[in-house]
Amino acid sequence: MMRFNLRNRALTQALLLSALGTMSMAAFASGEVNIYTTREPGLITPLLETFSKDTGVKVNTVFVKDGLIERVKTEGDKSPADILMTVDIGNLLDLVEAGITQPVQSAELTSAIPANLRGADNQWYSLSLRDRVAYVAKDVDVKSIHYEDFADPKWKGKVCIRSGQHPYNTALVAAMIAHNGAEATEQWLRGVKDNLGRKAAGGDRDVARDILGGICDVGIANAYYVGRMKNAEPGTDAYKWGEAINVVRPTFADAKGGGTHVNISGAAVAKHSPNKDNAVKLLEYLVSEKAQSLYAKANYEYPVRAGVELDPVVASFGAMTIDSLPLIEIAKHRKQASELVDKVGFDN
Repeated sequence: MMRFNLRNRALTQALLLSALGTMSMAAFASGEVNIYTTREPGLITPLLETFSKDTGVKVNTVFVKDGLIERVKTEGDKSPADILMTVDIGNLLDLVEAGITQPVQSAELTSAIPANLRGADNQWYSLSLRDRVAYVAKDVDVKSIHYEDFADPKWKGKVCIRSGQHPYNTALVAAMIAHNGAEATEQWLRGVKDNLGRKAAGGDRDVARDILGGICDVGIANAYYVGRMKNAEPGTDAYKWGEAINVVRPTFADAKGGGTHVNISGAAVAKHSPNKDNAVKLLEYLVSEKAQSLYAKANYEYPVRAGVELDPVVASFGAMTIDSLPLIEIAKHRKQASELVDKVGFDN
C-alpha cells in the first residue's frame, strides 16, 4: 500500500512544477495527455502512472493550487490543457460556467457514472465520491443519525467541525437548503454553532483528534480521512485518532429513501484540448474497474462505478445509500449557503 506524507507530496509537486515549467507548449505532442489539476499529487499520481503503463500514453500533469480558471483563460486557444480535474461540484460547475470546457460523448462514461453524478450536457463527470459522515467517539452509543440532529441541544458543547466556509461544508449547507429550505437551514446552523465544543476550524482529521482529546463526542467530516487514519502506521497520532472514532453515515430527516450527502472529485475536457481523444481515453480509464479500485483502496474514496471492491476500513462503515438529490441542485444554493454561514457567525 502506498503512503505519501506531506513532505513527500510537497517535494513531488515542486519537482513536477519545476520540470513542467521548462517545457514549451510545443513539447506537448500526440501520444500525450495534459492535465491541469487542483488535486494533491499523492492522490492521483499512482492512477496516472498506471494509465501510462497500460496504454503507453504519456501524462503531463500541472498541479495548480489556485487560479485554475484564470490560467486556462489566459492561455486561450493555445492552452495545452486537455483535462481539468478538481474536487467539489461547485468547482466543476465553475469550470463549465467559465466557458473553458467542452461536452464529451462517451458510452463508457455514461454507463459507469450515475446520471446524478455527471452533467446532463456531458460537460463534467464525477470520478470518485467523498461522503460527509459523522465521527462518533467509540464510547458514545450512536447507531444512526440525521444531519439535522447535530443541532439538537443534547449535543451542546459536544460537536466538532471545520470552517463552515470550507467547500466541504458549504456543499452540505447547500444540500440542507435544497432539502429543507433557507429558513430551516439558518436555524440548523445556529443550533450546530450553539453545540460546538470549540471554534469551527482546522481540518477533518482534527475532528477525530479532538474527539480523542475529549473536546467533542461527535463531528462532521469526510469518510475517506478515516481510511487514511485507520491505515496509518500503528502508534502514530493519525492512527490513534482513527482508532478513537466510529463512522456513522447520516441522512436527511425528510429525504425520500434516505441517503448520505456526497461531494465529488471530477473532471472535464478542456475547450481547446489538443489531445481530445487521449483525454477521453483517460477519463474512461479513470472510471474503469481497475482505476476505480485504486481510488477505493489507495485513496479510500468511494467509487462512482458500482460493484467495485472497497478498502476493508471503508467497507466496515456499511452500505452507503447516496442522497438522490442531483449535485447540480445542491450547487445552485452554494452562494446562499455561504451567506448563511456568515449571517449566523458560524466561524466566529
